[in-house]
Amino acid sequence: MPPLPPTPCAVCLPSHRAHLPGRGLLGLLAGQRLALGAFHACQCCPGARSQGQNGMDDMLDVENKHMADNLATKVTRLKSLALDIDKDAEDQNHYLDGMDSDFMSVTGLLTGTGKRFSSMTRSGRDNRKLLCYVSAGLIVVFFILYYLVSKART
Repeated sequence: MPPLPPTPCAVCLPSHRAHLPGRGLLGLLAGQRLALGAFHACQCCPGARSQGQNGMDDMLDVENKHMADNLATKVTRLKSLALDIDKDAEDQNHYLDGMDSDFMSVTGLLTGTGKRFSSMTRSGRDNRKLLCYVSAGLIVVFFILYYLVSKART
């Protein structure tokens, strides 16, 4: 009595069924799928893995490593970009905090000036004359500076 062939595994079973009569197109397609490279080395299919298949696996492995390297490069680039954005946001927050404190000090200065100005206008007539002279002098100084700056640009 001849020895029985090994029991086919789940991957090879469709190809073994393809050789059975009455399986039709489904059995043929299953056999073609296995013939196209879905083989693995098992006891029921000795030598099923051909040299062409090993070459194909090597080529796919090299391509897979290349794509993984490209992905790693893109991830590194995105990570550095995210860190740059974070650093920029931190710098802008510090800048805005500094501006906030500057505006608070200017607000305090203007409030004090406004109080002094209103107390000066409430006092007697001599202070009102002084206020008019100071205001006119400031306006004249402003126009002189404007004239000098406009001449300096041309």
